[in-house]
Amino acid sequence: MILGASSFTGKFSDIASELQSVELYMPKLNVYKDSILQKDILGSILDELSVFDMRTSVHAPYFADVPTYPKDVVVDTANMGETEFRLIRESIDIAARLGSGTVVLHPGRFDTDHEACFNKMISNLKILAAYAQDCGVMLGLENKEGTSTGNMCCSAEELVRAVTEVNSDNLGATFDIGHANLTCGGDQVKLHEFAKAIALYVVHVHVHDNNGVWTDQYDGDEHLAPGAGTIDYTALKELKGYQGIYNMELFSMEDVRMGKETIKKCLENL
Repeated sequence: MILGASSFTGKFSDIASELQSVELYMPKLNVYKDSILQKDILGSILDELSVFDMRTSVHAPYFADVPTYPKDVVVDTANMGETEFRLIRESIDIAARLGSGTVVLHPGRFDTDHEACFNKMISNLKILAAYAQDCGVMLGLENKEGTSTGNMCCSAEELVRAVTEVNSDNLGATFDIGHANLTCGGDQVKLHEFAKAIALYVVHVHVHDNNGVWTDQYDGDEHLAPGAGTIDYTALKELKGYQGIYNMELFSMEDVRMGKETIKKCLENL
């Protein structure tokens, strides 16, 4: 079992002392200014990272309409222009440089015409998957939480549809168990079914907890430590044969230590 945490969780040294992997969370690495990658800042970060023997993954920029998300790196994969494609290509380039396991992408957003937006997303993902193939990088399209209006690929069925329609060996699924719990309304039987439905396509896993219900804070997507919410993490056992990274998207090393023990207990004998 390979456990990791996102780069916003703590210092690389702290993460390395507890875990085997770190996910570089590009929107909050402070490496962009007015949508332009600051290569000197990135270089310093990668130099710092090189001291530690950890696996890596990369979380590419995505769409978020909250004050804490930097506006110059917003990417809606259903509505992409030159800048948005460049932002994602830069994440792929960094992953190729590091030999990262996966680049995590968010699905696009839809307006009144869901199908048209879905088809635009598929066209864009095909372009990105072709670039990832040239770079030797795997992309993982993440399921989003169904408690937020406008998200695509909340259901297992639509996530699988997206991956199969792109039809690339370089695009799989990132299973976010926290998002799935919200989509399933906290029903753990449905959560197990969700995991089983996408198992064949999973190339990366995101782990965090919540209570399975909408709240006025982040639509219920609270990113609690595993064990602090309602999720039954034995649902991860439905991912038969998965040997990749379980990346904890948490906000403190204290949460990481709690989450690590919860996950290990639930996945023992894997």
